[in-house]
Amino acid sequence: MAAYLAPLVVAWLLTPRMLALALRRQILDGPTGEARKTDQQAVPYLGGVAIVVAFSLLVFTAAALDRASGVLLQLGILLGVGLVLAAMGLLDDLRGGISPKLRLLVEAGAGGTVWANGLGAELPGPEALDIAVTVLWVVGITNAFNLLDNMDGLSAGIAAIAALAFSLLAALNGQFLIAALAAGTAGCATGFLRHNFHPARIYMGDAGSLFLGYLLSVLGLGLTLSGTPQTVALFVPLLVLGLPLFDTTLVTIERLRHGRSPAQGGRDHASHRLVWVGIPVPVAVCLLYATGVALGWLAVLLARLDTVSGLLLVAFAMTIGAFLMGLLAKVPVYDNSRQRQAMLRVVRGHEPEPERETG
Repeated sequence: MAAYLAPLVVAWLLTPRMLALALRRQILDGPTGEARKTDQQAVPYLGGVAIVVAFSLLVFTAAALDRASGVLLQLGILLGVGLVLAAMGLLDDLRGGISPKLRLLVEAGAGGTVWANGLGAELPGPEALDIAVTVLWVVGITNAFNLLDNMDGLSAGIAAIAALAFSLLAALNGQFLIAALAAGTAGCATGFLRHNFHPARIYMGDAGSLFLGYLLSVLGLGLTLSGTPQTVALFVPLLVLGLPLFDTTLVTIERLRHGRSPAQGGRDHASHRLVWVGIPVPVAVCLLYATGVALGWLAVLLARLDTVSGLLLVAFAMTIGAFLMGLLAKVPVYDNSRQRQAMLRVVRGHEPEPERETG
């Protein structure tokens, strides 16, 4: 409980200080900024700094309490790589101009570092497969949370829910260090969320979203499920992080289908599509929170099942996900989409004729 509450309080208290600093320095994102944002007025960045500081204090405290050299090394590497990613995100927030290729290179280096220090995937087969899966996982989840930071409170809330699910799973399997780190990640995100839920007073920026995504990717890799068949255990982190993976898959496929670059920002995420059909922003975000909670509980259930039952549950979840993705893909968010043009033709066909003037 202390691992959750202490970072929560630090992030809660520090975020308003970051807000004041961002306002003084005019570090703002407004309607003329990125197209993926939904704000109608300028909103400060720098909330991610509060998240990073709160988690760093947790790691320093854990290191002071547990002086085992192996634990200290792993904690130092975990935090050090996260700080590099946060610094890159902060630099991009402040100045911009960091190319997608450079970002991917740094993130791939983070994944390689994670694997080299014993925190990577362990799959049957050649070692090269473990390296590739570890790098792909770290890069994918880190960017998924960066992409998910597209609506007030969404990325921070989903990060908190996923981290709590990892904490519960780790505690049930006797991994108390992983459980504490996951609880701390949830606490940081929850403390920041107090100031980020709609209408947001401050954004976390790339510094926060990259940091949280990286932490959750490492927590997923570090989770060990005793008694769970290996085939089933592989899907547990995928379920916990199912929502950001779903959203990233949706926008990637749809942008490619409509001739857009997957790296190009836009208001075409799952959250934007829900708002497009008339759901208010806070309601849409809460619906996605509920989805994240449901996936977390499904992951806890999956970890207790045998191979056949577990794979049936995974198949069920994937079927529902594919169905929902198909529905959301029909929402005409792009100007050049056939669905949008067809919808406009239908609407125009039912518009009343303009009244003629009579002499």
